[in-house]
Amino acid sequence: MKPIIAVIQGACVGAGVDLTTAADVRYCTTDAWFQVKEVEIGMAADVGTLQRLPKVIGSQSLVRELCFTGRKLESGEALQFGLVNRVFSTKEEMLKFAFETAAKIAALSPVAVQNTKKSLIYSFDRPAQEGLDHIRDINTLALQSEDFIAAATAAATKGEAAEFSKL
Repeated sequence: MKPIIAVIQGACVGAGVDLTTAADVRYCTTDAWFQVKEVEIGMAADVGTLQRLPKVIGSQSLVRELCFTGRKLESGEALQFGLVNRVFSTKEEMLKFAFETAAKIAALSPVAVQNTKKSLIYSFDRPAQEGLDHIRDINTLALQSEDFIAAATAAATKGEAAEFSKL
């Protein structure tokens, strides 16, 4: 359950949208555009777009418009509706930021990062109390991990940052 960062430049069509919606974090360039094109070739999107896009964007009406018509969604609108987190002027800026973000995540405890992702997924469509119960159970186990002990020791001694195994 490692975090997935997607970077998009130019056309993101069909299965590209499927893969993009499966990512945890999404960045694109100003020239990026997204299209659920399957409807134009006589089929329904079949690898996750119809299941994930409504949860990512949130606007059922917009999702239906895009999926029923095959209309292109430009980068600015993708940002406005939450399909992407940020829009960059150049591919180089986008990749630099994506790699910096990945490095920040990779420097953290893999136990904490993976448990955070699991809990976010678990809690998405459930009542808050179920999510709280879930994270309590996860953290009960995490408190016994080497990662927690290393981080707590580093914080208590105000020493160097804890080093964790690779994500």
